[in-house]
Amino acid sequence: MSLINTPLAEQIRIVITGLRNAGKSSLFNSLLENNLAIVSEVPGTTTDPVTKSMEMGKLGPVAFTDTAGIDDIGKLGKLRISKTYEILKIADIILFVTKINDELTDREIEFYDEIKKLNKKVIVVFTYANDKENISKINFFNNEITVKIDNKNNYGINKLKETLVELSEHIDKEIKPLDGLVKEGDLIMLVVPIDTAAPKGRLILPQVETIRDALDKNCQIIITKENDVKKTYNNLIKKPNLVITDSQAFDKVALQIPKKQNLTSFSILFARKKGNFDYFLDSLKYLKKSFIKPGSKIMVLESCTHHRQPDDIGTVKIPNLFKKHIQNDVKFEFFRELPENEKIKEFKIAIFCAGCMVTRNKILERLKVLAELNIPVINYGLFLAFVNKLIPRAIMPLINKKNN
Repeated sequence: MSLINTPLAEQIRIVITGLRNAGKSSLFNSLLENNLAIVSEVPGTTTDPVTKSMEMGKLGPVAFTDTAGIDDIGKLGKLRISKTYEILKIADIILFVTKINDELTDREIEFYDEIKKLNKKVIVVFTYANDKENISKINFFNNEITVKIDNKNNYGINKLKETLVELSEHIDKEIKPLDGLVKEGDLIMLVVPIDTAAPKGRLILPQVETIRDALDKNCQIIITKENDVKKTYNNLIKKPNLVITDSQAFDKVALQIPKKQNLTSFSILFARKKGNFDYFLDSLKYLKKSFIKPGSKIMVLESCTHHRQPDDIGTVKIPNLFKKHIQNDVKFEFFRELPENEKIKEFKIAIFCAGCMVTRNKILERLKVLAELNIPVINYGLFLAFVNKLIPRAIMPLINKKNN
């Protein structure tokens, strides 16, 4: 899949970090072969993170992010550092930038220890390579992956790119929506409602990615709307190996096809693709009145900004269905980022969107926080399958393949 077809959420995230004036923005520009970040000798020039994408051989499409210095000062500086930490948590590769000629500071040592605990691939990038080396600094990073560069003449940039590409085999890349579920020649029926929530003239990202993945796997595809499923299905001489529907149409689709027909949803595919599918499945057992008691708080976490329609799935449909099928006396609160831990502890359960606009690392980081606080988490698709009494049917295609 080429860069123009690959959403940011699917790209390898490479984050550039280090002290102010270590040469981070110059490195960012050199890697991308463009003057995208402002470069200055004035400390703190980079404030908000800057992200730009490019193709990198076996790594495929990658997104480089330039961040503020981790020694930034003042109230705003602390906010910038906090933002840097957030981005580092969802990085695939971290470029730790440090001047080759300066003494290693206590802040750098402290920060380097912190990022090593994130269990990410880290490359130490020594800038100002034409200057005299600080031997103690070189020796400190003796057991790490290191590259020496000079941004003024691009010395070492190709070496750094080669080193990044070499890490491709060690990156935990997101699976494709249909990985392990279909084989070449299979017929897949996609049920795609065109309602008020559908973007004008376009399909939503999970649908687009699933179509592309099916084509890449040399599968045959039939696309229909939710009201034409029975007619389309009956017209097929060869029945589908798998039917994938928008989760909101589960009830309509299930009534129009045989009970033995393999059925799942785009959102459930993305629960497996983006998050910890086992954790989502285990959390289904908490959707009962004995756990969700009257007065409980329910978190709904979305991952993108969109204009909410009167029948919005996250803020309207799911709360209404929850109150109808699980527990009527509950309070919903809606977020686009996780609140502080003390706030999270107020909630009995969390419901995630499909997460198509964020990386798998982002979803896993959120799940880690919630799991440590013993908060069950499910996603939209699994919730809608549950209230439509389609569990275990809607997850069987994924579970069967997992157990084979």
